[in-house]
Amino acid sequence: MLRGLFHVAAATLVLALSACAFSPSPPPPPVAPTPVAEPPVVVPKPPLRPPRVGLALGGGAARGFAHIGVIQVLEENGIKVDLVAGTSAGSLVASLYASGKGGKEMQALAEGMDEGAITDWSFPLRGLIRGEALARFIRDKTGGKGIEQMVLPLGIVATDLSDGSPILFRSGDTGTAVRASSAVPAVFQPVKIGQREYVDGGLVSPVPVRFAREMGAQLVIAVDITSPPEKDPPGDAFRMLMQTFSIMGRSINSFELRDADVLVRPRLDGVASSDFTARRRAIQAGRDAALAVLPLIRQRIVEKTR
Repeated sequence: MLRGLFHVAAATLVLALSACAFSPSPPPPPVAPTPVAEPPVVVPKPPLRPPRVGLALGGGAARGFAHIGVIQVLEENGIKVDLVAGTSAGSLVASLYASGKGGKEMQALAEGMDEGAITDWSFPLRGLIRGEALARFIRDKTGGKGIEQMVLPLGIVATDLSDGSPILFRSGDTGTAVRASSAVPAVFQPVKIGQREYVDGGLVSPVPVRFAREMGAQLVIAVDITSPPEKDPPGDAFRMLMQTFSIMGRSINSFELRDADVLVRPRLDGVASSDFTARRRAIQAGRDAALAVLPLIRQRIVEKTR
């Protein structure tokens, strides 16, 4: 019997050891998932913004037709002008341009212009020409738009007769402002606006670069049509007066033109300020001068684009 009990105990031990030998091993620890890299965040670059281009058109009486040629070249080459400021003859072209007239339309207008249509003689007390005919011409050709109603922002420069300070007209009657800006002393009568009188803007700003800046231009294309002083002093009164303007304007221009990004200076040798017969020649001179600096204009635009 003891022997049987021994066998039973031995069998039980064997079974226990077998159970231990074949018991399942503990499960392996969970494997952490491999993190998936997030794609880099791409921040879109803001679109490039070209600079606000301002056109500063200077004074020079009949030489002002050259401004039309400059505008034609800018249009033909896709140079967008955002605002325009003008002095004297430059204010006339600036107002036509700001009203929506293109270079070709202005050339046709210039070639068909009757000088008598902008000249109204007066009894010579404070000026030979009243200037109201010029104002009517501007109102008619700009559709009666006020300065603030133009297609392009427009600034017109004149001089306060009482203290010599410059004024930039940004609103009001366009014809009256152009008349004031063009009122060459002793030739045109001073223009009364409100309680003050104004005369030619060329006395204080022959090429209105600083005023184009004041209007918000980030790149200024200045067109200088002033005539250099003549070596032999002229004999007639009008040319003598223009000679005085040339002498005075040279020193003012040397200061103001330094702030221009691009200077356009048409070659108008032999074209007097009083010569209204050289219109086509002046327009072509403007075209030639603008074409010569066109690469520089494009370069300046690239440099100021941000």
